[in-house]
Amino acid sequence: METFGKMAREIPGTIGGFGQMHAEACKAGALDHKTKELMNLAIAIVIRCEGCITSHMQDAIKLGATREEILETIGVAVMMAGGPGTVYGSKAYEAMDQFLKEKAKIGSNN
Repeated sequence: METFGKMAREIPGTIGGFGQMHAEACKAGALDHKTKELMNLAIAIVIRCEGCITSHMQDAIKLGATREEILETIGVAVMMAGGPGTVYGSKAYEAMDQFLKEKAKIGSNN
């Protein structure tokens, strides 16, 4: 994120424009925000973007995505991506376990 911040300071129009597009595309409309984050997660798996998997997994969980919803999302992504999808689907699975455990710890401390 530190490098991203540096880049944003040097090319603010590009990064700001991307941020605006992201916000507009992900806001609730006919599809709710959680559904769009699950879509983002599936696409991240298919295009093999580890940073995207991490980011969208965190966001989906923050928005209340359940383990079952995430597993079905991973399944659709694997189906669409074939063999490479199993590799990146596994990375998403690991991220899911990690972030759900963190969420449970935070929830039990309240």
